[in-house]
Amino acid sequence: MSAHNQTQQQKLSLTLINSSRKEEVLGAIKDSLSNCLSETNLHLTVPGLKSKTRGKVRDIYDAGDYLVLVTTDRQSAFDRTLASMPFKGQVLKEASLWWFNRTQRIAQNAVVSAPDKNVTIAKKCSVFLLNLLKLTVNILTPTTKAADHDVPVSPSEIIERGLMTQADYDEAIGKALSLFEYGQRVALDHGLILVDTKYKFGKGSDGSILLIDEVHTPDSSRYWIAHSYEERFQKGLEPENVDKEFLRLWFKDHCDPYKDEVLPDAPEELVCELAWR
Repeated sequence: MSAHNQTQQQKLSLTLINSSRKEEVLGAIKDSLSNCLSETNLHLTVPGLKSKTRGKVRDIYDAGDYLVLVTTDRQSAFDRTLASMPFKGQVLKEASLWWFNRTQRIAQNAVVSAPDKNVTIAKKCSVFLLNLLKLTVNILTPTTKAADHDVPVSPSEIIERGLMTQADYDEAIGKALSLFEYGQRVALDHGLILVDTKYKFGKGSDGSILLIDEVHTPDSSRYWIAHSYEERFQKGLEPENVDKEFLRLWFKDHCDPYKDEVLPDAPEELVCELAWR
């Protein structure tokens, strides 16, 4: 990597951490803590919406040939909601839309339109009960749902259990690898390391494999700050990051998030810091 590129990465990384706008943004975040979009019930007021499915972050409404997806401010981990975070839904939706637009040459996606900052209209498709977890060491680990959490599944099990055909699996794998390679390049150009991420695919009515849900968001991915990574690695320190790991660690230190029926409230300062990131 050239010295010029390294300098640019450092400037971008420092901007992410020490932006002069941080105090201004944190002020807006604190003012919005009591006004998060935590729950929606559009099916009760909007004609044509047949039913609602509540996901970890998205509320999904059946509109016949299409789905209406509302990305809320719910912050999830450990397969449960930890808090509501100001502007999170808007950021996730806009970030996904940015990536969807730029990766269409790699993988078609289900997006039809985006009529609101938190809303996406998408093609209805048959969703593969499979997530493709892509790691920086070029290991692709498929997972599927078991009750309320993801469990690893081998390629042969995927075919044997009828989760995907061999042809569909091969196509999805190829797209996932290409998406991750592109995502890493773009992230590095912006001072970040895309460490790992998760892709979800479905099959459209015309038989095409479609990328769905979200792409390279802080919810589905881990990002590290590029310019400080090598130095911190050599010192045995954790990489600087812009993901939700620190919030996960707080909950693990203060409760058993997998077993405790009631979780403590997330500290306001941590919610605000995550919203800033």
